[in-house]
Amino acid sequence: MISTRGRYAIRVMLDLAEHNNGSYIPLKDIADRQGISKKYLEIIVKEMVSGGLLVGASGKGGGYKLVRTPEEYTIGEIIELMEGSLATVACLADGAAPCPRASACETLPLWVEYDKLTHDFFYSKRLSDLL
Repeated sequence: MISTRGRYAIRVMLDLAEHNNGSYIPLKDIADRQGISKKYLEIIVKEMVSGGLLVGASGKGGGYKLVRTPEEYTIGEIIELMEGSLATVACLADGAAPCPRASACETLPLWVEYDKLTHDFFYSKRLSDLL
């Protein structure tokens, strides 16, 4: 399940893309337009800046803006930054220990296919597709 962190992160990115005029956009403006608590958004955008999706500036004329064009962001990268791996089952997550049952697991092909569908879906969607 994708939490509010992941969903709100996409909304922030979309808001920044829609209101991009080359200047930093104050978080208060984004919070007002999106109907999301500014305090909660502060936590989200801090992680997005640390993850390299946004750049922020403080003080007068400060706020946030995209680092890249909307065409260069995938929805998958936004969700994974905020939520962690998109792996649908633990044994398929990056860095997971090898499963001792993998060679005998009759359900593994199902999970591999589902995992690929999920990954390909979110990584095929660009922020610009939502504009």
